[in-house]
Amino acid sequence: MSDAPVIFEELATHDGNLIGIATLNAPKALNALSLEMIEAMYPQFLAWQKNDQVKAVWLQGAGDKAFCAGGDIVQLYRSMVEHPGGPNPYAEKFFTDEYRLDHLIHTFNKPFILWGNGIVMGGGLGLMAGASHRVVTESARIAMPEITIGLYPDVGGSYFLNRMPGRTGLFLGLTGASINAADALFVGLGDRFVTHDRRDAAFDALKSADWSTDGNTVVNQVLRRLEAESLDALPASPVRDHFDAIQHLTDADDVVTLVQQITSIKTEDKWLSRAASTLAAGSPTSMHLIVRQLEATAQMSLAEVFRAELNLSVQAACKGEFAEGIRALLIDKDRTPKWHSHAVSDVDDAWLNGFFAPVWPEHEHPLETL
Repeated sequence: MSDAPVIFEELATHDGNLIGIATLNAPKALNALSLEMIEAMYPQFLAWQKNDQVKAVWLQGAGDKAFCAGGDIVQLYRSMVEHPGGPNPYAEKFFTDEYRLDHLIHTFNKPFILWGNGIVMGGGLGLMAGASHRVVTESARIAMPEITIGLYPDVGGSYFLNRMPGRTGLFLGLTGASINAADALFVGLGDRFVTHDRRDAAFDALKSADWSTDGNTVVNQVLRRLEAESLDALPASPVRDHFDAIQHLTDADDVVTLVQQITSIKTEDKWLSRAASTLAAGSPTSMHLIVRQLEATAQMSLAEVFRAELNLSVQAACKGEFAEGIRALLIDKDRTPKWHSHAVSDVDDAWLNGFFAPVWPEHEHPLETL
């Protein structure tokens, strides 16, 4: 197999057209999204978008364990160590290029199929969220666990979490809770459930299809049939089952009360208790950032959201909390981060306001043209 960070192929259809296939190619790292992957995909997706012979694009991960377990935050950590307090040129480039790629997928003018098998987290979910046809399989494990590393759900999370039913997006963003395929369908992160063993059947059907008709209809018809054959394997949805409890737990007037309500829950339910435990161990700064960011972006357009996220992410790369979270989880692996504040009630406004201070002068934002 090629050692390229992303493998690009063009599948010939029976009627003389093409389907572009991109495969994230770092299975040993659970296809963690690197800058090299981002830099490879963006121009290729633009080329496929402009090529009239290419009727659809398919994005997947190599191996059977993960589509993409998140961004390559170890390299980001190294850049933060090298540039404490900022500016951090690597972080600026990584987040700028990543969000520009995510935005392209959201606005792609052809069917964009995402095969969401196995682990889909962080940066992987950023790639998945914008696809026009998001397929989730029986092994899908989806999460935005940034609360554990002193960040917040970025890569468009400020957009798609705000559009989930009720306050499920707020709950999932705060707790980093893992959701399955049925949950993804319920909260709007997935469109079709197809078992992983039917992937080759999907390719065969797309090759045989009549692409002289509407491309979205072609893809829908193929995936609809495969979904009907797969539904016996669809798991129960914890998010749907706990919707009322989530609404109750997130009904609060301030961040301190909100966190207290979730973390003090008494339950035998493993999914809820695990979510509460993850929040309790998370960054108090992140708790405030998540709530404030979701409130600030609630009425923003997609492009405005990515611009706001880029500013916040670049600031986070300079403040130290993000670096400390990565250190404790992935570098030293002691799992004892020394957060800036000991408790959610200790986080002061001046510290938080620094995260939202503009990085660039007006009209010089790197994503101004989105």
